[in-house]
Amino acid sequence: MDMNSELRGAARLAAVQALYQMELSGQGANAVVMQFRNHEFGYDGEENFIAVDEEFFEELVTGVVREQDVIDDKIRARLTEKWKLSRLDITLRAIMRSAVFELGFRVDVPAKVVIDEYVTLAMDFYDGPEPKFVNAALDKLARDVRTFEFSES
Repeated sequence: MDMNSELRGAARLAAVQALYQMELSGQGANAVVMQFRNHEFGYDGEENFIAVDEEFFEELVTGVVREQDVIDDKIRARLTEKWKLSRLDITLRAIMRSAVFELGFRVDVPAKVVIDEYVTLAMDFYDGPEPKFVNAALDKLARDVRTFEFSES
């Protein structure tokens, strides 16, 4: 994996953590982004330094907040009767919202990369059926949003 994709992977994880924190605390996106930039991320040479693509992180967090109604509608449309958005736990909602933002608004990142990254994140957080759910839901959604990437050649 190249350095840029590692930095983006760290940004995705941080964005999921920030979205989780925002939902629990009620803090706004700008406050949480600043908190992460000032306290979670560091500078090379610092103890516990976390290298992150900070601009990408900020775009994910603020983009999810800005587009949340659209994102949540897209997620709801892909949920079965068994999975209601309000019943998903906070971490799973954060994973799905960040992934759906990326699929819908960052077409420079291939859909398959987005899906793989967020399924891997789900596997880091869950041992149960959640990673399979994330994979299936994002695959269906990506085929709707990015038809051009999945059409037969």
